[in-house]
Amino acid sequence: MVERQLRRRGIHDERVLAAMGEVPREMFVPPDQRKRAYRDGALRIGEGQTISQPWIVGCMCQLLELHGDERVLEVGTGSGYAAAVLSRLCAAVVTVERFESLAEEAAATLAELGYDNVEVLLGDGSQGAPELAPFGGISVTATARDEPPRALLEQLAPGAALVCPVARGRREHLIRVRDGREEAVAAVRFVPLVRDDE
Repeated sequence: MVERQLRRRGIHDERVLAAMGEVPREMFVPPDQRKRAYRDGALRIGEGQTISQPWIVGCMCQLLELHGDERVLEVGTGSGYAAAVLSRLCAAVVTVERFESLAEEAAATLAELGYDNVEVLLGDGSQGAPELAPFGGISVTATARDEPPRALLEQLAPGAALVCPVARGRREHLIRVRDGREEAVAAVRFVPLVRDDE
Protein backbone atom coordinates (compact mmCIF):
# COMPACT_ATOMS: atom_id res chain seq x y z
CA MET A 1 0.00 0.00 0.00
CA VAL A 2 2.68 2.48 0.99
CA GLU A 3 4.71 2.08 -2.19
CA ARG A 4 2.00 1.30 -4.75
CA GLN A 5 -0.82 3.57 -3.62
CA LEU A 6 0.76 6.34 -1.58
CA ARG A 7 4.30 7.18 -2.63
CA ARG A 8 3.51 6.77 -6.33
CA ARG A 9 0.60 9.20 -6.01
CA GLY A 10 2.48 11.99 -4.31
CA ILE A 11 2.47 11.17 -0.61
CA HIS A 12 6.06 12.08 0.27
CA ASP A 13 5.95 12.90 3.99
CA GLU A 14 7.98 10.05 5.46
CA ARG A 15 6.26 10.35 8.85
CA VAL A 16 2.86 9.89 7.17
CA LEU A 17 4.12 6.93 5.14
CA ALA A 18 5.55 5.30 8.25
CA ALA A 19 2.34 5.83 10.22
CA MET A 20 0.23 4.32 7.46
CA GLY A 21 2.60 1.39 7.21
CA GLU A 22 2.27 0.82 10.95
CA VAL A 23 -1.51 1.10 11.53
CA PRO A 24 -3.31 -2.19 10.74
CA ARG A 25 -6.10 -0.97 8.46
CA GLU A 26 -7.78 -4.38 8.43
CA MET A 27 -8.63 -3.97 12.12
CA PHE A 28 -10.77 -0.91 11.35
CA VAL A 29 -13.12 -2.48 8.80
CA PRO A 30 -15.94 -5.02 9.29
CA PRO A 31 -14.70 -8.63 9.38
CA ASP A 32 -16.28 -9.43 6.00
CA GLN A 33 -14.32 -6.56 4.41
CA ARG A 34 -10.88 -7.38 5.78
CA LYS A 35 -9.63 -9.05 2.59
CA ARG A 36 -10.34 -5.75 0.83
CA ALA A 37 -8.92 -3.48 3.53
CA TYR A 38 -5.91 -2.33 1.52
CA ARG A 39 -7.60 -1.85 -1.85
CA ASP A 40 -7.49 1.64 -3.33
CA GLY A 41 -11.08 2.55 -2.54
CA ALA A 42 -13.54 3.42 0.20
CA LEU A 43 -15.32 0.67 2.15
CA ARG A 44 -18.68 0.76 3.91
CA ILE A 45 -18.55 0.58 7.72
CA GLY A 46 -22.22 0.99 8.69
CA GLU A 47 -24.64 3.89 9.33
CA GLY A 48 -24.22 4.91 5.69
CA GLN A 49 -20.59 5.87 6.38
CA THR A 50 -17.31 4.76 4.81
CA ILE A 51 -13.63 4.38 5.60
CA SER A 52 -11.77 6.55 3.09
CA GLN A 53 -9.36 5.04 0.58
CA PRO A 54 -5.75 4.95 1.80
CA TRP A 55 -4.59 7.74 -0.53
CA ILE A 56 -7.18 10.18 0.83
CA VAL A 57 -6.16 9.44 4.43
CA GLY A 58 -2.50 9.93 3.54
CA CYS A 59 -3.19 13.11 1.59
CA MET A 60 -5.21 14.70 4.39
CA CYS A 61 -2.59 13.81 6.99
CA GLN A 62 0.19 15.19 4.80
CA LEU A 63 -1.68 18.46 4.19
CA LEU A 64 -1.83 19.11 7.94
CA GLU A 65 2.00 19.26 8.01
CA LEU A 66 2.21 18.03 11.60
CA HIS A 67 5.44 18.12 13.61
CA GLY A 68 4.48 15.83 16.49
CA ASP A 69 3.60 18.13 19.39
CA GLU A 70 0.12 19.22 18.24
CA ARG A 71 -3.36 18.39 19.47
CA VAL A 72 -5.44 17.61 16.37
CA LEU A 73 -9.20 17.62 15.89
CA GLU A 74 -10.84 15.12 13.55
CA VAL A 75 -14.46 15.56 12.50
CA GLY A 76 -16.02 12.22 11.58
CA THR A 77 -14.40 9.34 13.45
CA GLY A 78 -15.97 6.60 11.38
CA SER A 79 -14.08 3.39 12.10
CA GLY A 80 -11.24 5.21 13.88
CA TYR A 81 -8.62 4.40 11.22
CA ALA A 82 -7.66 7.96 10.31
CA ALA A 83 -7.56 8.89 14.00
CA ALA A 84 -5.12 6.03 14.58
CA VAL A 85 -2.89 7.28 11.76
CA LEU A 86 -3.07 10.85 13.09
CA SER A 87 -2.19 9.60 16.57
CA ARG A 88 1.22 8.52 15.26
CA LEU A 89 1.82 12.04 13.88
CA CYS A 90 0.87 14.30 16.79
CA ALA A 91 0.66 14.41 20.58
CA ALA A 92 -3.11 13.92 20.90
CA VAL A 93 -6.19 13.44 18.73
CA VAL A 94 -9.73 14.53 19.60
CA THR A 95 -12.18 12.92 17.20
CA VAL A 96 -15.92 13.62 17.06
CA GLU A 97 -18.52 11.18 15.68
CA ARG A 98 -22.26 11.79 15.43
CA PHE A 99 -23.30 8.10 15.27
CA GLU A 100 -23.14 6.45 18.68
CA SER A 101 -22.60 2.93 17.33
CA LEU A 102 -19.59 4.04 15.28
CA ALA A 103 -18.15 6.12 18.13
CA GLU A 104 -18.39 3.19 20.55
CA GLU A 105 -16.89 0.69 18.12
CA ALA A 106 -14.07 3.04 17.12
CA ALA A 107 -13.24 3.82 20.75
CA ALA A 108 -13.14 0.10 21.57
CA THR A 109 -10.89 -0.70 18.59
CA LEU A 110 -8.52 2.18 19.35
CA ALA A 111 -8.28 1.13 23.01
CA GLU A 112 -7.75 -2.53 22.14
CA LEU A 113 -4.90 -1.63 19.78
CA GLY A 114 -3.27 0.74 22.26
CA TYR A 115 -3.90 4.11 20.63
CA ASP A 116 -4.21 5.79 24.00
CA ASN A 117 -3.68 9.37 22.81
CA VAL A 118 -7.04 9.43 20.98
CA GLU A 119 -10.20 10.73 22.66
CA VAL A 120 -13.49 9.85 20.94
CA LEU A 121 -16.39 12.26 21.52
CA LEU A 122 -20.04 11.81 20.52
CA GLY A 123 -21.71 14.85 19.00
CA ASP A 124 -22.06 17.32 16.14
CA GLY A 125 -18.56 17.50 14.72
CA SER A 126 -19.32 20.66 12.76
CA GLN A 127 -19.19 22.48 16.10
CA GLY A 128 -15.77 21.03 16.88
CA ALA A 129 -14.65 20.82 20.50
CA PRO A 130 -14.32 24.46 21.61
CA GLU A 131 -13.53 23.51 25.19
CA LEU A 132 -10.34 21.80 23.96
CA ALA A 133 -9.32 24.39 21.34
CA PRO A 134 -7.12 25.68 19.85
CA PHE A 135 -6.00 22.81 17.64
CA GLY A 136 -2.76 22.45 15.73
CA GLY A 137 -4.67 20.91 12.82
CA ILE A 138 -8.25 19.98 11.93
CA SER A 139 -9.24 17.17 9.56
CA VAL A 140 -12.86 16.94 8.37
CA THR A 141 -13.88 13.66 6.76
CA ALA A 142 -17.30 14.70 5.43
CA THR A 143 -18.26 17.26 2.81
CA ALA A 144 -19.29 20.74 3.91
CA ARG A 145 -21.63 22.75 1.70
CA ASP A 146 -20.06 25.95 0.26
CA GLU A 147 -17.59 26.64 3.11
CA PRO A 148 -15.95 24.83 6.04
CA PRO A 149 -17.92 25.40 9.27
CA ARG A 150 -16.95 28.72 10.83
CA ALA A 151 -16.86 27.12 14.29
CA LEU A 152 -14.00 24.90 13.12
CA LEU A 153 -12.01 27.75 11.58
CA GLU A 154 -12.29 29.62 14.86
CA GLN A 155 -10.74 26.66 16.71
CA LEU A 156 -7.51 26.63 14.68
CA ALA A 157 -4.29 27.68 16.35
CA PRO A 158 -2.34 30.40 14.50
CA GLY A 159 -0.53 28.89 11.54
CA ALA A 160 -2.45 25.60 11.75
CA ALA A 161 -4.29 24.08 8.81
CA LEU A 162 -7.86 22.86 8.36
CA VAL A 163 -8.36 20.20 5.68
CA CYS A 164 -11.94 19.69 4.54
CA PRO A 165 -13.90 18.54 1.47
CA VAL A 166 -16.22 21.30 0.28
CA ALA A 167 -19.04 21.14 -2.29
CA ARG A 168 -19.72 24.21 -4.40
CA GLY A 169 -22.32 23.73 -7.10
CA ARG A 170 -21.75 20.29 -8.58
CA ARG A 171 -18.07 20.19 -7.72
CA GLU A 172 -16.50 18.76 -4.59
CA HIS A 173 -12.89 19.54 -3.72
CA LEU A 174 -10.57 18.83 -0.85
CA ILE A 175 -9.33 22.19 0.37
CA ARG A 176 -6.78 23.38 2.89
CA VAL A 177 -7.28 26.62 4.83
CA ARG A 178 -4.41 28.19 6.73
CA ASP A 179 -4.27 31.75 8.11
CA GLY A 180 -7.36 32.65 6.08
CA ARG A 181 -5.90 31.48 2.77
CA GLU A 182 -7.61 28.65 0.89
CA GLU A 183 -6.01 26.13 -1.45
CA ALA A 184 -7.91 23.57 -3.55
CA VAL A 185 -6.03 20.26 -3.60
CA ALA A 186 -8.01 17.56 -5.41
CA ALA A 187 -11.46 16.56 -6.63
CA VAL A 188 -12.98 14.17 -4.09
CA ARG A 189 -16.22 12.54 -3.00
CA PHE A 190 -17.18 12.14 0.66
CA VAL A 191 -20.39 11.57 2.59
CA PRO A 192 -22.12 14.87 3.49
CA LEU A 193 -21.29 16.69 6.71
CA VAL A 194 -24.52 16.59 8.71
CA ARG A 195 -25.12 19.40 11.21
CA ASP A 196 -27.58 19.40 14.10
CA ASP A 197 -28.78 22.88 13.13
CA GLU A 198 -29.87 21.85 9.62
